[in-house]
Amino acid sequence: MQKPYFTIKKGDPEPLKAVVSRRVRFEETDPLGIVWHGRYPGYFEDARVALGEKYGVGYLDLYNNGIIAPIKKLHFDYYRPLRLMERFTIESIFHWSDAARINYEFIIRDSTNEVATTGYTVQVLLDRDNNLFLAPPPFFKAFRDRWRSGELK
Repeated sequence: MQKPYFTIKKGDPEPLKAVVSRRVRFEETDPLGIVWHGRYPGYFEDARVALGEKYGVGYLDLYNNGIIAPIKKLHFDYYRPLRLMERFTIESIFHWSDAARINYEFIIRDSTNEVATTGYTVQVLLDRDNNLFLAPPPFFKAFRDRWRSGELK
């Protein structure tokens, strides 16, 4: 078993989750019918968008509240290939952080429900002038307060 990407400390709220189902399209594969490695950031993005929409912290929610959230770190671990026309799922897991950042873990499962790829992203929070927030800005703090209180499941 691989080491967890993010440490869950005692007292942290449970991670938030969303799952997206997809099918491998022709344009996503190489000549052998295997998903090209450069497509995986888009798969992570599909799940990240679904989770953001589910909990009200999507890109436009952040932007409309003066927050930009660029990716600082992106990591993949590949285990099994996905193939042309295969159905698969992407699970996004939003991990709690006391810092002004967003930690997402991703699990891609193939059509047999085997783990095909895992990975994570770390996003920082900036204001619209590209200044780094050192503490969570009000909108993000309010979201985290709802999360910690158990309002979000």
